[in-house]
Amino acid sequence: MPITNKNIILETNLEDQNLINRGKVRDLYDMGDNLLIVSSDRISAYDSVLPTGILGKGEVLTKLSQFWFSLTKDIIGNHFITQDVCSQDDSLKGYADILEGRSMIVKKAKPLLVECIVRGYITGSGWGEYKKNGTVCGIELKKGLVESEKLETPIFTPSTKAEQGEHDENINFERCSEIIGLDLANKVKEYSIEIYSRARDYAETKGILIADTKFEFGLIENDELILIDEVLTPDSSRFWPKNLYEAGRGQQSYDKQFVRDYLTSIGWDKNPPAPALPEDIAKKTSDKYIEALSLLIS
Repeated sequence: MPITNKNIILETNLEDQNLINRGKVRDLYDMGDNLLIVSSDRISAYDSVLPTGILGKGEVLTKLSQFWFSLTKDIIGNHFITQDVCSQDDSLKGYADILEGRSMIVKKAKPLLVECIVRGYITGSGWGEYKKNGTVCGIELKKGLVESEKLETPIFTPSTKAEQGEHDENINFERCSEIIGLDLANKVKEYSIEIYSRARDYAETKGILIADTKFEFGLIENDELILIDEVLTPDSSRFWPKNLYEAGRGQQSYDKQFVRDYLTSIGWDKNPPAPALPEDIAKKTSDKYIEALSLLIS
């Protein structure tokens, strides 16, 4: 699936709209009853936003999220209203060249104060903990697992939601229950694993293994729980090429690994400001994001 917007957008400033938040990637506008989410082409690494944009990244995040929202809406409702934002609100028509493909109008919701992570394979920080303690986020796993091995059943490993520039903190289920209440904690655990499992099974038929992912949930009127934010994108998940997968080592992935590898190679100390990216690194990263979109929505 080719991208439609050929502009690299690092940030938006819609002059007659109410910008209420600018995150690492998304700009959020208050539209009265609803919100406008604009996914920029910004990319972050090690909690710093880089000055170089990635062509098509915002569109990939938006289209993939819309796709997954549709595929999982029978499991739980979500905040998505429309991606055709300029037709939905006349005040946005003058910004079509900026908003096309990268924006959506969503319901307002009160976000829960935890991030809901599901791990289907042992990798990343989970692998590091397992080698030391035989656990992942405090959950004891069977002995003898190797790096990148598929788990018998996915595990739910929530984290706190840190402010921008700070690090999320892994927490156990008991701490999650203390933060949002036991009833909600049980619900988000169940929904997270069910959504992940459906997406994992679908993606595998398209040649992608979803190793892990992060979900966010929120409450709307009458305390109805819904799925919010982005869903199952290369920013919030580890996507691995199925045909290159081999347990026992690290995996290639459809994400910003090219960026991380470059930053490591030049010896950046991970303190801001982050350095700019060479054109070839930015292009390789863009190609990976677009390839993931094309495989999943085909």
